[in-house]
Amino acid sequence: MLEESTRLGLPVHRVSQGSGVWMLTDDEITEMVQACAERSVELCLFTGPRGTWDIGAATRTDSGGAGPRARGHDALAGCVEDAVRATGLGVRCLLVADEGVLWTLHRLRTAGVLPADTTFKVSALIGPVNPASYAVFERLGADSLNIPSDLALTHLTEIRRVSRAPMDLYVEAPDDLGGHVRMYEVAELVRRGAPLYLKFGLSRAAGIYPYGAQLREHALATARERVRRGRLVLDLLARHGADGGMSPLGSRLPGTLRRFPTPEGN
Repeated sequence: MLEESTRLGLPVHRVSQGSGVWMLTDDEITEMVQACAERSVELCLFTGPRGTWDIGAATRTDSGGAGPRARGHDALAGCVEDAVRATGLGVRCLLVADEGVLWTLHRLRTAGVLPADTTFKVSALIGPVNPASYAVFERLGADSLNIPSDLALTHLTEIRRVSRAPMDLYVEAPDDLGGHVRMYEVAELVRRGAPLYLKFGLSRAAGIYPYGAQLREHALATARERVRRGRLVLDLLARHGADGGMSPLGSRLPGTLRRFPTPEGN
């Protein structure tokens, strides 16, 4: 992905990896941290375990059960272990899919167990769909929040009225998140939602998580195509005269956000 973005001249602010910390070796994480640091790209790794990958049967039903949330104390502890391990290796952005995990990690950040410049990103798998829930996630410690890719433009305006926490939005969503393609709306999405991370999944593509070497060629091909989709969107914005105002590479801290009080007094 980094090689392809260099070839196509595409600025990349953040790379999110969805298999996550617990499915990577220390050497793999260190290599990713170094590669991203060389290009001023923020690396974001998912915490685990997650309910969709454990033995709970409800996640396999039509209701989806509790989805990707951490089931039980041990799963919560596993997410904390992931966070401590990843930040110790230099990762400064963690992806979470559970409100309790988010609040716990925020308290650890406040207490100094995790580095103060660690940021937390809420997963699209539990993304808020109204301004009240968005504001709650911010107060629980979120520094940026994935919102579902099918929210209407007016929904972005409503959210932005109550929170300044950055949004993350799939311009093209994977099929398991709806498969929506919203390239022609990007200028208006930015106008209403900024600060906004534009994300690129692929519709009509097989999923790659949890990733392993058996999926290598497919993962490489989809990574290159995601970058090409990003280039298409930047070109489209340029043709519309709406390509200004992008944050410089390396920009990652959202500034002061509103939080619930913690027992640590912050």
